[in-house]
Amino acid sequence: MPFGVTNAPAIFMDYMNRIFRPYLDQFVVVFIDNILIYSENKEEHADHLRMVLEVLREHKLYGKLSKCEFWLDEVQFLGHVISAQGISVDPAKIETMLKWETVTEVRSFLGLAGYYRRFVEGFSKMVSPLTQLTKKDQPFSWTDECEVCFEDMKRRLTTAPILAIPNTAKMFEVYYDASY
Repeated sequence: MPFGVTNAPAIFMDYMNRIFRPYLDQFVVVFIDNILIYSENKEEHADHLRMVLEVLREHKLYGKLSKCEFWLDEVQFLGHVISAQGISVDPAKIETMLKWETVTEVRSFLGLAGYYRRFVEGFSKMVSPLTQLTKKDQPFSWTDECEVCFEDMKRRLTTAPILAIPNTAKMFEVYYDASY
């Protein structure tokens, strides 16, 4: 590392993406040193697991067994709960949000809520009263509208739907909004 360890996570992440490129988004997700392997069934999963372990061995990378978890039906990964039903918000990540009585740091709240924006339809419009509070040269005035927005967003995030891959064997409709 020519510049010390400052760039080490980015370099390692790039390396992991390169060695797992053939399998990424097929049955592997990699984030720095976290590897998530997903499959349709146990037999397929055994094959996928074997392939991932072979890639690691081939590149002389080793996992610490005590930090590994195998054959899980549900996993917390990067602030989400991933299961056979789909992807949902990790309740542990938003538990602190439920305890907030007032917002002292609106930017922190918007950052946390924004991470889960895909679970809330019309997110940007809904949080606009709070976003206005973060603008430069804007006086900070916590209004009833801000309070309603804040409470509504907490409610929506704690009751967010599960995002799932559609079953292509069944009929479904796709709604989209590319522009006005």
